[in-house]
Parts: sequence; C-alpha cells; structure tokens
Amino acid sequence: MKLLIESQYLPSVAYFVLLTNAEEVWIEAQENFEKQTYRNRCEILGANNIQRLSVPLYSANSGLPIRNMQIDHRQKWATNHWRTIQSAYGKAPFFDYYADYLHAELFKPTKSLFELNQRLLTLCLKMLGVKVKINLTEKYDLKPTEGIFDYRSVIHPKKGIEGLTWFRPESYYQVFGKDFVSNLSIIDLLFCMGPDSLMVLKKSGVL
Repeated sequence: MKLLIESQYLPSVAYFVLLTNAEEVWIEAQENFEKQTYRNRCEILGANNIQRLSVPLYSANSGLPIRNMQIDHRQKWATNHWRTIQSAYGKAPFFDYYADYLHAELFKPTKSLFELNQRLLTLCLKMLGVKVKINLTEKYDLKPTEGIFDYRSVIHPKKGIEGLTWFRPESYYQVFGKDFVSNLSIIDLLFCMGPDSLMVLKKSGVL
C-alpha cells in the first residue's frame, strides 16, 4: 500500500498502524498548517487520565505553510513535555530503554515544527523496527496520484476513532488506569510494550 498522510507530533498508534502496513509513504509537506489537530500535539496517559502535549508555535492562527511554522521556544515546552512524560512513564517497563533517545530529539535545537516532527517520526520508526520508504511531497495536490491512498486528516482529535474502520486497537498493558485507553501517542505503546510494540501494531489493523 502507498499512502499520503500529514506530519504529526509523536503520532498516535493508528498513524503507525498505517505506516506499518505501507510499502511507501508520502508526508504532506506543502499544506497550510491546520490548528487543533495532531500536527503539533499528541496525547499520553498519566495518573490523571489523558494528558495533551502541545508544541507552541508562532503565528499558529495564520494558516502559513506547515514548513514555515516556527516553534515558540520562549515557553520552555520541551522541558514541560519531558517532565510530563517522565511522570507518566517513569515506571513503565521500557522507559529507561528508550528515554535517552527521545530526550535527545526533544531537546535538540530545532526551529520548525515540521523538522521536529520528521526527526521524531524517524526515531519512532527506528525504535519500532519498521522499515518503510518515507517521501516528502513536492507540491500540494487536492487529490493524490492514482494508486496512493489519501489519509490526510483522517486521524483527527475531533473525529475520534469511530470512523477508522481499518483500526482495531489491540489492548496492551498501560501504567495507569483500569480501563484500556486506545490510540494514544506511540510513545505510550513503546514505553509500555518495548520490542512487542510492532506485534501490537500488526494486530491493530485490518488494511
């Protein structure tokens, strides 16, 4: 399967289910930024249920091209995100195994959201052991080339997972809560399941 999808910050499990089932992926690099999406935020599970991590941006309401969106480092977002991640997953079975790699990427000097997202995507794919060819689009097409499935904005915080007919979330161990919470950021799965994360992803998709 070949697919087109938008850039996301520490994307969700469903996002990686798609990538795991793809032979080639195009990341939409020419769109205008859309606020209140996963492009600059993700969700993790802490002691007080779901917690949202958002990367602050300059001109977030301007509709600028996503590759022009600059991170607002005045808000010390990386420090805040890391403290929240540590609090949520410090006791997870595989936190110590992956933590240093994630910390290094979060704190590496980065001006643009798109660059940050791409670096984190590369890291997560490596930690999962998923090898898939990643391309960046060179122009914006309302409809992608024939043979490429368009998944842009399909995984959206306002839509939930009900419409994702191909996504059948496999439950796995989580640090907090009695009830399983599906489709959190991929770091929830990685910290909790480690090398078994890929198996969970493969069981969670019916593409």
